[in-house]
Amino acid sequence: VDYYLNLVNTIGIHTLLGLSAYLLILTGQVSMAQAGFFGVGAYTAAILTVIFQWSILSAIGAAMLVTGGLAFLVGFPALRVRGLMLVVATIAFSEFARMFFYNLRWQVVRDGTEIGPNGTMGFAEIRYFNDNGWLNWEVTIFLWIFVVVVMAIIWWSDRTRVGAVLRAVGEDELAADSTGINVTVVKIAAMTAGGVVAGLAGSLYAHQVTDLDHHTFTVLLATFAIAYPILGGLTNVFGTLVAVLFIQGLLVEG
Repeated sequence: VDYYLNLVNTIGIHTLLGLSAYLLILTGQVSMAQAGFFGVGAYTAAILTVIFQWSILSAIGAAMLVTGGLAFLVGFPALRVRGLMLVVATIAFSEFARMFFYNLRWQVVRDGTEIGPNGTMGFAEIRYFNDNGWLNWEVTIFLWIFVVVVMAIIWWSDRTRVGAVLRAVGEDELAADSTGINVTVVKIAAMTAGGVVAGLAGSLYAHQVTDLDHHTFTVLLATFAIAYPILGGLTNVFGTLVAVLFIQGLLVEG
């Protein structure tokens, strides 16, 4: 049972990761930065619950703010490039973030045990759920509440003027600009929103696996993030979920 619950959790986390890329792809941006935002969200939330002993909701909220702010900053230089150059630039960002975690050492002693990020050894003992008596099925429900809420928000937004504006920018920037749409604002907003969702996914991932390793946040993870919405189709958010079910449920886990 635990194996299947962990698989369901993985599907939920990767769905959020795919949705973070979905928002960007609608505006015509193919970004590999999602792996970096995912890692920042994971480490931020884990540090807050493990070292500072924050509640899980507070830590997740803070991680989303941090990754959203970081994505906002990344969005400005990203405006100067597009296509393959944007892919290369965002890969560089994700690799910078990954190497930062590789060298991050911030440990404190609690109850005779060293806890916190330990450089090349990773970040172990992220035991918030276990220490607070959460059962596995409760963790799964908690995680999927976020997945459902995010899917619902993006699904609703996609059917309002917000979705129309995002798609207009993605289809033809010049035409969108001629109709009065501020393309710069739209692209940065999409990058920021994508960063927030990726940070949410990362923070949930950290507490689900309980052990972080910088090898997780590679180009492969960013490729998965982009592949989900592309394979699932950009018609609606449910295609991303179907793609995750196929790739993670059938191909990866067998």
